[in-house]
Amino acid sequence: MVANQTTQSELLRIVHADPAATEAATERLVDLALVWESPGGLRPLSGVGEALRGDESAGVSGLRPMSADPGTPEEVAARLTAISPRARALLEHVLANGGEGTTGNARRTVSAADAATPVEELIAHRLLIPRDGGVLVLPGEVGIALRGGHTTTTPRDEVPELATTERDAALVDRTAGGAAFDVVRRTELLLDHWGLEPPATLRSGGLAVRDLKATASELQVSEPEAGLLIEVASAAGLLTSAADPDGNEVWLPTDAFDTWAAGSTGERWATLALAWLDTTRLPSLIGAKDPGGKTWNALAPDLSSVMAPEARALALAQLADLAPGLVLATGTGVPSLVERVAWLRPRRPSVHRDLVAAAVHEAGLLGLVGAGGLSTAGRAVLAHDHDAALAAITPHLPHPVDHVLLQADLTAVAPGPLETELARTLHLLADVESRGGATVYRFTNGSVRRAFDAGWSALEVHEFVGSVSRTPIPQPLTYLVDDVARTFGTVRVGHAEAFLRADDEAALTELLHHPKASTLGLRRIAPTVLISSVPVDVLLPRLRELGATPVVEAPDGTVRVARRDLLRARRPRSSRTRGAAQARAQATVASVVTAIRSGDRATASRPTSPTIATTPSSALAALREAIESRETVVIGYVDNHGASSDRVVDPLRLEGGQLMAHDHRSDDERLFAVHRITTVTPLSAPQP
Repeated sequence: MVANQTTQSELLRIVHADPAATEAATERLVDLALVWESPGGLRPLSGVGEALRGDESAGVSGLRPMSADPGTPEEVAARLTAISPRARALLEHVLANGGEGTTGNARRTVSAADAATPVEELIAHRLLIPRDGGVLVLPGEVGIALRGGHTTTTPRDEVPELATTERDAALVDRTAGGAAFDVVRRTELLLDHWGLEPPATLRSGGLAVRDLKATASELQVSEPEAGLLIEVASAAGLLTSAADPDGNEVWLPTDAFDTWAAGSTGERWATLALAWLDTTRLPSLIGAKDPGGKTWNALAPDLSSVMAPEARALALAQLADLAPGLVLATGTGVPSLVERVAWLRPRRPSVHRDLVAAAVHEAGLLGLVGAGGLSTAGRAVLAHDHDAALAAITPHLPHPVDHVLLQADLTAVAPGPLETELARTLHLLADVESRGGATVYRFTNGSVRRAFDAGWSALEVHEFVGSVSRTPIPQPLTYLVDDVARTFGTVRVGHAEAFLRADDEAALTELLHHPKASTLGLRRIAPTVLISSVPVDVLLPRLRELGATPVVEAPDGTVRVARRDLLRARRPRSSRTRGAAQARAQATVASVVTAIRSGDRATASRPTSPTIATTPSSALAALREAIESRETVVIGYVDNHGASSDRVVDPLRLEGGQLMAHDHRSDDERLFAVHRITTVTPLSAPQP
């Protein structure tokens, strides 16, 4: 309905729907107290109109307020007839894009005769109304006229039909089960791989594009599918950013992954599916450009939207409402579903359509949707019923096999999905060449060497392939394993901080077996060469303690004999010349004696001399008199801490509220704040 005051008859005229449906909708709005019946007609509740006008993405200009001088529908139609085709095309473009535009360089006050551009022509005919900020608004009555007298072009009571086709429900469940098994297996391989070789975390918090490409190649999926697996694993709490042993931020499996991996395939799938349904992450945008032209990275912090869970729930709910045996038609089914959801949520922005289409695609990859229909397990996930989802998906999961078929071309064919531990082990020993109904693994020098690097021996490899193969071990595979084992470890790389070389083998043997040399990390690599894990600067003094007399060998093999640098430290003050120390001591004694005598003189003057000043004004007068007569006085002074003391001073001058005087205690001139002086007393006759 139009968010303005209007009558029931006017609503029935302009709303593009069956009158009975319009009346029912009006009664519903009145019952909800969103609309009330005023003497002038139906009026929306305060705030409803503003809320509706605030969302221009719906593209319904009929919700806009009417212009100040709307005119009758006939007058608006006459204005539309009077404009040029270019202006009409521009007006329809504004209508299709939210009902707003900008003036640009167009004049905002212009007559129809003087209009030089289509924009000015529309302004002159009051078909676009200028607003503040250079914005042009399409009035509601103009939008209604452009739509043939209705608020919408198409009837609003006609629900868009879904394009469907018939398929067996059992086929839907089997297809979804295969996808569910595949997503669990690939998530497990992903986290196993990242547990050994974790990718770095970008400064922005996401995953680098090169790491996403490498992961897609490792899992043999497209980059969007790899991004979906990564985002779902993160949403399920199986993946997070943490510091590696070197302190670098990387993406690592969490401790929850070990618990998850120990569960059944159905339990693991239910965890992933429920996490996907509720997450606000947007895997479908990975690799796309943001408004600033920057590519969205997987796991980027800003790659999320609160509309994502709603879009997924709405899409799956529409599939759940299909009659049994009906699924979305190939090609046209998803677009029709998008239109249906847009009809249900007309106020959602255009990006909501993309989220709905992405939800159907992602649900198919994750095993909630199969062959265009919502599976039984998908219905349970939509209801957030973990146990029901587990019970529904388990019968349709492929039964894992515990064997492979070895072939003479160094390949192993898995006739079905392998058991978890068997798949992990075979993934270590061989490279995946192709996936599908029968996964093909290929043994290569690199793959067998990878197993040896993990601690396997040739005998263990032979025993494993023999135990899992239903066919005899081909001779080329046996030769391959033996050849790699024969060359494995011929070149060794180790860590050493220093080496010891001597022509006397007995001397090195004595050092190697010395009872106190166990902490030096010595190891013989040749009859005349030992290596040590201790740095040279630590090793030399330790060897000398053991009675050896080593020398340092230069990189060119010559003996390096260098005199040690003479180290010096700055002399402390306490150890400087004796005369300076004596002078400092004498000065300290003199200052102490002066302070004591000053205190004695102040004490001696207190009982015999009357206090002359007790107020600031009288203190100032006494101080000026002492300055003129060059008389020594005793002042009572309060310091910053509130402590009062008597000071024997010779006043010199008064300025700026401060007294400059020679202090007998410190034997130096200093300043005294006058407001801190409490008393001024003449000093009695000088003491000897």
